[in-house]
Amino acid sequence: MITRFVLLLTVILALPCAGFAQVATQSPPSWKAGAASAKITPEKMLWMAGYAGRNKPADGVTLDLFAKALAIEDGHGQRVILVTLDLIGVPRTLRQNVTSRAEKEFGIKPDRLLLNASHTHSGPELRARGLDYPNTRAADADAYTVNLENTLLRLIGEALANLQPVHVRQSYARCGFAMNRRTPTPKGYSNHPYPQGPVDHQVPVLRASNADGTDIAILFGYNCHATTLGLYQFSGDYPGYAQQYLQEAHPGAVAMFMNGCSGDQNPYPRNTVELAQAHGRSLATAVEAALTTDMNPLTGSIKAAYNEMALTYSPAPGEQQLNERKDSTNKLEAAYATRLLGVLKDRGSLPADYPYPVQVIRLGSGVTMIALGGEVVVDYGLRLKREIHDPFVWMAGYSNDVMTYIPSLRVLKEGGYEAGDAMKWGSHPAPWSDKVEEQIVGEVHRLRKLLDD
Repeated sequence: MITRFVLLLTVILALPCAGFAQVATQSPPSWKAGAASAKITPEKMLWMAGYAGRNKPADGVTLDLFAKALAIEDGHGQRVILVTLDLIGVPRTLRQNVTSRAEKEFGIKPDRLLLNASHTHSGPELRARGLDYPNTRAADADAYTVNLENTLLRLIGEALANLQPVHVRQSYARCGFAMNRRTPTPKGYSNHPYPQGPVDHQVPVLRASNADGTDIAILFGYNCHATTLGLYQFSGDYPGYAQQYLQEAHPGAVAMFMNGCSGDQNPYPRNTVELAQAHGRSLATAVEAALTTDMNPLTGSIKAAYNEMALTYSPAPGEQQLNERKDSTNKLEAAYATRLLGVLKDRGSLPADYPYPVQVIRLGSGVTMIALGGEVVVDYGLRLKREIHDPFVWMAGYSNDVMTYIPSLRVLKEGGYEAGDAMKWGSHPAPWSDKVEEQIVGEVHRLRKLLDD
C-alpha cells in the first residue's frame, strides 16, 4: 500500500507544475480561432523588392515565403482576420481588392481585416507599374500580385473553416538584435548602426490553443527591418526563420510574424544567411520565453475601427521647378521629376494628401492592436504606448498599405532617407508636412475612442 502511494506521489510530482495548475484551473474555451498557411514563393525567378541596386532577377530560393491567416471569433460571434505576408509590403490596390472580395464572400467588414507585411527585402516585386521598368517586368509583378490576391482569399476562407474553440492568451518578452540606424554625421544622417538611438525591443505574443493545450496559432511581433540579407535569392529573412523554428517546436501550430514600427531599425550584424538564422533563433527564443510566463487570458468582445485619413504633404514643386529637376545629372532626381510631370499632365495638379490607413482592433479587454500603414519609425510605437493606458498596446506598421516611410516630427526635422529622400523612388509629390505625427496620432486616439463608445 505504501509502495503504491509513493509511486502515485512520484508521478504527480513529475508533472510540470505550471501546466498541471493551468489544466486544473482553466475554464472551458470561450473564443474560437482558425489558422491557415500557404507558400507564396514565386515559381518564376522574378525581380526582387527592397534594394534599388539590384540589377537582375532572383536566381534561387534560400527559404520559402508564406502568407498566413488567423481568424479569431469572440463569444458573441464577432470576428477579426489577421493576415501576415513574407513580402516587402502591401500595395493599396491589393488591400482594396482583398477587403472587397472578403466582404462579399465571407461577410468580413474592411475594419475587421488586417494585412501586415514582414518587409523582407528578399521577396518579389509587387508594385512595378508607374516606375521606370520594362513592360515585361511590370507584367510579371502584376501577374504575381493577382495570384497572391486569390491565395489570400483562399486562406481567409480556410481560416474561417478551421474555427474551433480555443483559449486566447497574450504576453511579451524582449529581443535585442535591432538597433537604430540613423547615425548623425556632419553631413546629415547616415544609414549606420547607432546604439544611442531609440529602439523598442518588445516582442508581443498572442497564443491560441485548444482545450487540450494544443497550439493552433502563435502570433508575434518585433520592431526591426527584415534586411539581414541582400542576396539574389528569395527568403523570409530573420522573420521567416523565426516562424520556421516556432513551427518545428510546436507541431500543428501556425506561427505568424507581424512587423512593428521598424522604419529606422535594422538587424545587426547582418549580410549572411547564418546571421539571418541567428536572429530568427533569437526572436523565436524570445517568443518561447513569453509562452512560459503567466499569459493573460483574453475575455470580452472584439471591436475594430478603420479609416483612411488625408495625410498631408508639404507644398509640391511647380511645373517650372520640375522641368529644371528633370534635367538633373542625378538620375534618381531626374526620373522622379519626370514621373511627377507625368502625374501633373494626367491629373492637372499634384495631390495635396494621401489616403493613409489607420486601424485599431481591440481583442477583448486585454489587447489593443494599432495597425499603421507605411514604414513607421519607432517613435510612433514608443509614444502611443505611453499615451494609451490600455492593458497591452500592440503596434504594427507595414499594415494595409506600404506607400513609403512615415517619419515622426523629430525625424522629419532631422532630415535624411526616412524623412523624405526615400519618397523619390515613387510618385509622392513632396515630403510629408510637419503635421504628419500629430495627424496620425490624433487619428489613432479618435478611432480608439470610438471603441469605447
